[in-house]
Amino acid sequence: MTVAAQVKQTIASLKGARSTLETFSSIEQNAKTKELLEKSHQKISHVIDNLEQRVKVLEFEEPQYKGF
Repeated sequence: MTVAAQVKQTIASLKGARSTLETFSSIEQNAKTKELLEKSHQKISHVIDNLEQRVKVLEFEEPQYKGF
């Protein structure tokens, strides 16, 4: 498995975790817990954005990995 494929797989996993946090946040009643879930959602979103930028760099540097 290439580095690009591993990074893309990690992004997909993080997007799943982000969706789970969003779901839990929407049904949570406790304000502190809801705030914590929302902060975690934001942090994961930031990590996903950074990794997606890294994939673009990887695909630019190694065009054969584009689309995998």
